[in-house]
Amino acid sequence: MNGAQALIRTLYDAGVDTCFMNPGTSEMHFVAALDSVPEMRSILCLFEGVATGCADGYARMTGKPAATLLHLGPGLGNGISNLHNGRKAHSPIVNIVGEHATYHLKYDAPLTSDIEGLARPVSGWVRTSPNARAVAEDGAEAVAAARTHPGQVATLILPADTAWGAAGGPASPQSPPPKPAVPEERISAVARLLRRGEETVLLVGDQVMCSAGVSELACRIAAGANARVVGNRAAARVSRGAGRPVLARLPYPVDQALSLLAGARHVVLAGAKDPVGFFAYPDSPSRLAPPDADIHLLASEDEDVPAALDALNEELGAPAAPTPAARLERPALPTGQLTPEAVWTALCALMPENAIIADESVTCGRQAYPHTETAPPHDWLHVTGGSIGQGLPAATGAAVACPDRQVFAMEGDGSGMYTLQALWTQARESLNVVNVIFANRSYRILQGELLNVGGDAEPGPRAQAMMRLDSPELDWVSISEGMGVPAVRVESADAYVRALSRGIEEPGPLLIEAMI
Repeated sequence: MNGAQALIRTLYDAGVDTCFMNPGTSEMHFVAALDSVPEMRSILCLFEGVATGCADGYARMTGKPAATLLHLGPGLGNGISNLHNGRKAHSPIVNIVGEHATYHLKYDAPLTSDIEGLARPVSGWVRTSPNARAVAEDGAEAVAAARTHPGQVATLILPADTAWGAAGGPASPQSPPPKPAVPEERISAVARLLRRGEETVLLVGDQVMCSAGVSELACRIAAGANARVVGNRAAARVSRGAGRPVLARLPYPVDQALSLLAGARHVVLAGAKDPVGFFAYPDSPSRLAPPDADIHLLASEDEDVPAALDALNEELGAPAAPTPAARLERPALPTGQLTPEAVWTALCALMPENAIIADESVTCGRQAYPHTETAPPHDWLHVTGGSIGQGLPAATGAAVACPDRQVFAMEGDGSGMYTLQALWTQARESLNVVNVIFANRSYRILQGELLNVGGDAEPGPRAQAMMRLDSPELDWVSISEGMGVPAVRVESADAYVRALSRGIEEPGPLLIEAMI
């Protein structure tokens, strides 16, 4: 058994049964070893940013890591954008990055680079295996590191000679460390604060928003304490729809976020950070809480937030009655003009129960939540780190993770161009993904951001040209069909409804180019 065979068997035994990959020469022994562990599902991606985005979407839906296989430093570099999103989402991911043979590195061959230096900013754990006999144990440790609460990216660098060299066999799985508990005195301090009845915002993060039960608990605590629950702007996974609590979400525009938090004397953080703006703007504050508000930590992102809320609830004796939840109410199907609101309304009307929405609609998604609150229960995946190109790969990974659930990729046309190769993987794997492209032929968000940062009220033609995608126009139907995914262009709400119905009813992927 060589090092690559021992590594794959170790990964599988530790619960990693899927690998999204874009291999090169230095990874050929890993590729060859796949046939020795046929249980490992290997999924080819045509770009490393797709592989890492798929692993992120997969992890968000399963709670366990997938592996990626990336080619040397440049391959890792191509995947960093979605590893950044995965890091912000606390997604457990195990990267296997090929490296030149150890004895070849001193010659500084063309593809030689500082792989560890590239990996550290997006990884919580990084290691280069020194020899073939260490590979399996390093792999077991990488999985345990990725599974360390609340989840992180672990990157194992595999020199070619450690992959082809003789190894002693697979390593036994390792257990991740236990979740850090919140100190009792911190819970008691927050309980005393809430009993005072002063206006308080309970700002909650991923560990709350991903679970309807934990969200309901947070709302129940707030109900008896003159407090409001506000969720992170871009949580990794949000449990939404009928029967689930409706959480206010911190808006992207600074003025709207300031308005939402206005009047709060206290902000209590439950798995969330001190709220700040996405960017700095002239004459706007970076911190979004009122200047005179006190910030209190209940539980940090790496602590056991649900357990802390349970303990807080017990100490407060919060009401046992359930909090208000969204009601199932299918809206009438839209007709006439095709607008972003019509797109979301039709999705609410037609989506099946337990659907998954990977949302990178950017400006067209500003009103998505109000128009989909009464849909059947579903999960919503946000772009956690703001790095563009997540939507299509995250939807692809989610579809691999949950083959029995309908997935929707709600994607801006400009954003979709970053990782459009995900369509090919959807076709190759026959995944049930409906890809909706909001085709406004522009980087619409940048048009507003130019004004926000103090640009000219009437930008000149050269500035405008940098935010337009209409010369030449993108043809998403041709792009999609060229990747093997059937596609249709729609220019009315009626045509969109027909296309969306078709995508839900028929197996396999479909792309809808919505001309808005």
